[in-house]
Amino acid sequence: MRGNAHQITPLGAVVRGALAGGVGTGVMDLVWFSRYKKGGGEQGFIAWETAEGVEKWDQASAPGLVGKRLAEGFLQREVPDRWARVTTNVVHWATGVAWGAQYGIAAGSKRRGQAVLALSLGPAVWLASYVVLPLAKLYKPIWEYDAKTLAKDLSAHVAYGAATGAAFSALAR
Repeated sequence: MRGNAHQITPLGAVVRGALAGGVGTGVMDLVWFSRYKKGGGEQGFIAWETAEGVEKWDQASAPGLVGKRLAEGFLQREVPDRWARVTTNVVHWATGVAWGAQYGIAAGSKRRGQAVLALSLGPAVWLASYVVLPLAKLYKPIWEYDAKTLAKDLSAHVAYGAATGAAFSALAR
């Protein structure tokens, strides 16, 4: 970004990207929450967002189960059920923030094309989940999901990417 009065340092790009990833995660969660409510869900936003009711690992979503695997691999012992809820939340948000930080590195090093980059972020994250999580036996292979399920998941991730890109752009000014 030579010659740009608003040049972003690499660290600045990572920090802005991480913050933007948090915004993107919140937007994606609002998409999912609105669908949950339209489908008859009864929890309020805070209860839903914080995985209220997740008391055991078999109730945890994929992020929680990834966190469980990581913790057990690191600690070399089983993680008790009481950690299912907090792990689900921490890994979910950490994933969104980490993807945002990576986006920040890429977007912070570009003068142009950030809109294309932002719009490709969501599909890239979505596709990565359908590669990594089946290998970890936490998702079925992508071809075993119906088109409607995949489209709903993809659209939520597109919202994540667009919101992350918009937030990064605003923070980079």
